[in-house]
Amino acid sequence: MIWDRIALALVIIGALNWGAIGLFGFDLVAFICGGQMAVLSRVIYTVVGIAGLWCVSLLFRENVTGEATA
Repeated sequence: MIWDRIALALVIIGALNWGAIGLFGFDLVAFICGGQMAVLSRVIYTVVGIAGLWCVSLLFRENVTGEATA
């Protein structure tokens, strides 16, 4: 499903940002958007968080690949 792929891509982007924060102390989203409290940064953080919640549902699905089962 397309929503699954979009959510997964956003979660990967969020994970890479957290990795950069952990390893280098550098928040790429805040750097690009003008700080952690900037409206655009908060929107991005929120969208990535919602994508993370969506990906939790992937853990509880029997058929994650989207293929039909017989």
